[in-house]
Amino acid sequence: MKIRLLCIILLSTLCVFQAVASESETVQVRLITNQGDIELTLDPVNAPVTVENFLSYVDEGFYDGLIFHRVIPNFMIQGGGFDANLQRRETKAPIINESTNGLSNTRATIAMARTNDPDSATSQFFINVANNGNLDGHPLRPGYAVFGEVSAGHDVVFTISRMQTRPRGGHQNVPTTPVIIERAERIQPATE
Repeated sequence: MKIRLLCIILLSTLCVFQAVASESETVQVRLITNQGDIELTLDPVNAPVTVENFLSYVDEGFYDGLIFHRVIPNFMIQGGGFDANLQRRETKAPIINESTNGLSNTRATIAMARTNDPDSATSQFFINVANNGNLDGHPLRPGYAVFGEVSAGHDVVFTISRMQTRPRGGHQNVPTTPVIIERAERIQPATE
């Protein structure tokens, strides 16, 4: 009986340590686009709800075939909501806003897009191509939740940010040449 109890305690402790270790690890995602690959390092420690939400869309293949539909030079590139025909894809329920998590909308960070309602983010995200500290959240004013950064493919991001755009289908700043996310996938860590 004592041995069984000891085994249960040890097993429970091991599970807790594994959970803490996995929460502290970064997660990497690759966006394979028709303009080149963008690799992202996500921060589940400071933005756990946002990272979990983003990864659920990645794992379901939701982003595959969607476009960067809003591109503004010296500001950001936004995607994750529309296909090349500007048809909106059905999303899950919105998540809480984690914009006061200590992460800032600096150049090459990824953040959640939302409406005027702070807790309205679903699948759309943007990558900052400039330092956009004015988008950060403060205790009295919610901002836009940063949840990671570009770790490779900076040249791709900045190439996209300089593409020619036009109004189309009720949207402003749509690239004239569609920037398609062909696939979004987790990058598996190298095994030792």
